Parts: sequence; structure tokens; C-alpha cells
Amino acid sequence: MRYWLMTVGAAVMVAASWTRAASDSPAWAYGLLPLGPGEVATPAKPYTPPTAPVPPGGAAGRAPDPTPMRIEGSSRTFTRTEVNYGYGPADWFPEDHPVMPEPVAHGKNPQARACGLCHMPNGKGRPENAPVSGQSFEYIVQQLNDFRNDLRHSAEPRKENTSEMISIAKALTEDEIKEVAKYFSAIKWTPWIRVVEADTIPKMRLQGNIFYKVDDGTTEPIGRRIVETPEDTLQAQLRNPRVGFIAYVPPGSIKKGEELVTTGGGGKTMPCGTCHGPDLLGIGPIPGIAGRSPSYLTRQLYDMQQGTRHGAMAALMKPVVEKLTEDDMIAIVAYVSSKKP
Repeated sequence: MRYWLMTVGAAVMVAASWTRAASDSPAWAYGLLPLGPGEVATPAKPYTPPTAPVPPGGAAGRAPDPTPMRIEGSSRTFTRTEVNYGYGPADWFPEDHPVMPEPVAHGKNPQARACGLCHMPNGKGRPENAPVSGQSFEYIVQQLNDFRNDLRHSAEPRKENTSEMISIAKALTEDEIKEVAKYFSAIKWTPWIRVVEADTIPKMRLQGNIFYKVDDGTTEPIGRRIVETPEDTLQAQLRNPRVGFIAYVPPGSIKKGEELVTTGGGGKTMPCGTCHGPDLLGIGPIPGIAGRSPSYLTRQLYDMQQGTRHGAMAALMKPVVEKLTEDDMIAIVAYVSSKKP
């Protein structure tokens, strides 16, 4: 009962918070509640890796969950503890991807968790991190080096996993970075997110920077935001790499975004296809953006607008994003994410 009350209470807070004055950052894109009037963001603590190897049972003192779990289509069985083990997480469908190199499959215990934990073995990722599969080898190497060289930070001080990405990149050797880039760049990007325009959406709760449906039949207005949520909550928690996400976007945003993306909106920005290619699938070190997470894309637009990304290509994006409002960003990513890769 206590957990139920906390969940419902959190959901009410999420719904109510969208009526407040907007905070400086698009908090929804970072999987956070917006700041209220007079509130100041408390920066996340810098990530510090464990000082000793972490056993498969997890942190000392934490009882492992022995319940065997299965998902449809897989012959494998994992406990929830194994699913979430940072240095060798569950791989439900090894036949769906190439053989994972060590940094992807197991990381470097304890300095760096496995890439496959957060980004998943297929590299499609989840709303709180990056969709990396199908990006070019050059792009992935560049981004890991940007993290490694302190050139890529988050404009939202509460965003925790950016600090961990910096730590992971610093723990990898140049050869390991190339292994990771070769692996993920070899996996074709395929549809993973279903974009739906809606005034009213299922009521949501926040957990681990992801919106989950409350699943009690209640609803809330979408307001000025995009809400990315799993198609199936249980499958997402089991890290099923074959079950993707729904992105709820405001009505009319896809059409508005199409104008901004294809024409530049009368000088407000530049047509995205100029650099990302006519199909928005990327060209060389320029990333593909079609069909990818709108939460992730919005974070990058905002981070570059705020000047917290300083990599080789960030300077080229500065004039592209400098005039964009939050509504413009919502429209742009709604359209881009709706495009089939």
C-alpha cells in the first residue's frame, strides 16, 4: 500500500508540474520534473566508479532476486539481478547482433560498466541515454573521445549519467573505443519508436529518468512536452531489445516540424538535410537522426544551444540551434523521430 501511494503521489506531482512555469531546460527531455518558481537545480554528484570489482550478485548487502524470468521468443532465462548486472547484463537474443566485444558485453569491472547495459546489445538505447547503433564508426569514436577529453557535458546539471559516460570513456583505451565503434556501427538502425500525436496521454510516473504508464486507466494532458514511454513496462524493465517505445507528441507538432526541418522555417534555422543527408540518415561523421529518440535529440539541441558541447561538429550546430524555442525543438524532433529510417 505504501508503494502504491508513493507511485500515485509521484504521478500526481508529474501531472501537476506541467502547469508550472517552465524551467530553463526542457526537463521532460532529461527525464526530470521541471523546476518550480524559485527552485534551483541541485547538481548531480560526479560519478565515482566502485573501488573493487562488483560481483554478479550486485552491491554488497543487496539480496539478489533469484526469480527466473523469460521473454517471448528467447530460449534464455535470467533473474532480474542478472538482467541488471552492470558488468555482464542479460543478452536475450545473441542471434540478433554480431559477437559483442568485451567493453560492450562486460565493460571493465569496476571502472566501466558494459555498454550493452544502457545502450542494450543492439545499440538502440532507451530515452535516458543515446541510440548508437547504425551511426558511423567515425562519429562514435569522435563522441567517445569528446567525453574522454571533457568536451561533452550536459546543460542540465541534474543529468546523472553524463558524468558516468565521461568516466567510462576515460577508462577505455583507444583500441577499446575503436572496438565499440566498430561493433555498434555495424548494426543497422531499424524502427524502434512509434510517434503518436495526442492531447491527452496515459498518466505517467518517473522512475530512473524514464516515464512509465501508471496503468490505472487515468490520463493527463501532454502540454508542451514529448513523453517517451515503453510499449510494455515489464518488457522494458527486463531490457527486452525487441520491444520499443511510444513517443507522445503534441497535436500538429509533426507538421510544424516538417516545415522547420525541410525549409529552415524562413531563416529560423537551417534545413537538417543539408548536413544530415536528404533522408536524415547521416553522412560520414554527421550522425543519422531519423527515427531516433526525441528525448535524446532534444537534449542534444538544447545542450548545443547552451554551449555545453564543444566537439568538432558542435560549432557547426551553434548557428542552427541559436534561435530555436523549446516549442521549435519539440516540433523538429517530433517530425524527425517520426521518419522511418
